[in-house]
Amino acid sequence: MQPVPHPSTPQIPRDAASVVLLRDTPTGIETLLLRRHAQMANMGGLYVFPGGKLDAADREGAALLDQPAQTLHEGLGESALDPATAAGLHVAALREALEECGLLLAEPAQAQAPVDAPRARAMLREGQPLAQVLAALQLRLSTRRMCAWSRWITPVTPAMATRRFDTRFFVAQAPDGQEAGHDDEETTASVWIAPRTALEQYRDGQIDLAPPQIMSLAHLARHASVRSVMEQARLRRPPTILPESFEHDGARVVCYPGDPLHPVRDRALPGPTRMYQRERRFLPENGFDALFA
Repeated sequence: MQPVPHPSTPQIPRDAASVVLLRDTPTGIETLLLRRHAQMANMGGLYVFPGGKLDAADREGAALLDQPAQTLHEGLGESALDPATAAGLHVAALREALEECGLLLAEPAQAQAPVDAPRARAMLREGQPLAQVLAALQLRLSTRRMCAWSRWITPVTPAMATRRFDTRFFVAQAPDGQEAGHDDEETTASVWIAPRTALEQYRDGQIDLAPPQIMSLAHLARHASVRSVMEQARLRRPPTILPESFEHDGARVVCYPGDPLHPVRDRALPGPTRMYQRERRFLPENGFDALFA
């Protein structure tokens, strides 16, 4: 295999955050996927978890949270990251969830007061800052209900037309009594779906996914309940995945930590350590079922 040539001045990845929202059903867990607007410059038309880039105001949002910035910093396990940015990544993930799908992980200042997610989302869409919205509704963001899951850094030579991001993925149980829905601006469809079903639809060409979502869904498909996911997240350090790209027989190959062609020898994820891109689809060399081996 030949390595894909790296650009002479690779783009510095931007900090970003995403939240994998989960719920239990009689047949197993489901996760929320949103379809990005087809005209979006980044990942247009793909199904993704709610998320987006870290904004400057997110770094100043420690007062919006239910845990100290230092505690959140320790949970991410990144020694080079400052506590303010660590807290900001949690703020960004929850802000994006509210903006994109209308779910608000928050707790009221008064124990019996309701969390009015639709009103909070409407206020955000009117242009009010998140801090102002939470203050008006007497809420603070509930980081105790989320756990760091993984860290994905876009390759120096992306396998898809996309900007580079350093994205921290969190997992969280969707709040009871709230209804998710896309915003008809950045996202045009939303669906609660079993992880394996989403991957089957991807295989069959019904939906489009990017490699981080593919590998994350394959990982989630190994769990029977939200509790199982959250317990695993609490017991391990979030793995860092910086894929490496190669060309093999005219196809793009994306390798992950633990693969013989990847510089990091320790495996970061269950399942295959490399994916082959053929006709806009990323699949393991040994076929679809290898995602769950």
